[in-house]
Amino acid sequence: MSESGSPSSSPFIRLGSHKQPFDAYLAAPERPLDEFKGGVVVIHEVWGLTPQITGIADRFAAAGYLALAPDLMGDAALDPEVATELQRGLSDADPEVQRSAQTRLGELMAPVAAPEFATRALTILIAAVEYLQNQNGIDGCIAVTGYSFGGSYAFSLALADTRVRASVPYYGYANYTTDLLREISCPILYFVGQDDAPLMDALPTLNARMRESGTGFTAVVYPGAGHAFFNETNDVAYRAAAAEDSWQRTLAFFEEALSGLN
Repeated sequence: MSESGSPSSSPFIRLGSHKQPFDAYLAAPERPLDEFKGGVVVIHEVWGLTPQITGIADRFAAAGYLALAPDLMGDAALDPEVATELQRGLSDADPEVQRSAQTRLGELMAPVAAPEFATRALTILIAAVEYLQNQNGIDGCIAVTGYSFGGSYAFSLALADTRVRASVPYYGYANYTTDLLREISCPILYFVGQDDAPLMDALPTLNARMRESGTGFTAVVYPGAGHAFFNETNDVAYRAAAAEDSWQRTLAFFEEALSGLN
């Protein structure tokens, strides 16, 4: 689809302003517009807009959603071979290998930690919501999901844009005050692996702050799973049962949150 709601010949489209353009992958359902279930912003991992992420967008389209996966990394994206090596290192059973991979990733991803990157990323995500808002068949039914780095931004987008009606962060980090969390106006379904120590350590505080803020928040913890359990291209971290269960829960959550809005 184009910005006006007409079909596009390529799944990769260019959006944003002339000063801040960005690329995105658009997956449209093969059904009439009046049968669309809504729109979903799909936010990639720190590795960028990989085929694994565009494949997730395709799965949402097959389920009836207009799915838009914006590229937040641009020129900062890692070389695919380097990214694959780092993913394996981060999931390695040897703590020394993990630490080495974490150090290397920190060095390569230093630009992503800069405040100006976060500002640009949120600007892109809000533009992605705007794009979906303007498409025929969406009628305000907009959700977001993201993975790891993208899971953190799935929290941020729910906070930044009230047009988001449901958010599903996968193993993302959210260190917001209770007062800030009160600004979230949509329900959140959060997935984390029990072996993901940093996020599990942070979960009690996140649960308490969400409860105090009054935000509808549900956390699902998967035993035997760690970080990146949904990424089937990561042969160390992927957990098929957790991935399938979380996918079905995501579809049911979006269906419930978005139904009746249009």
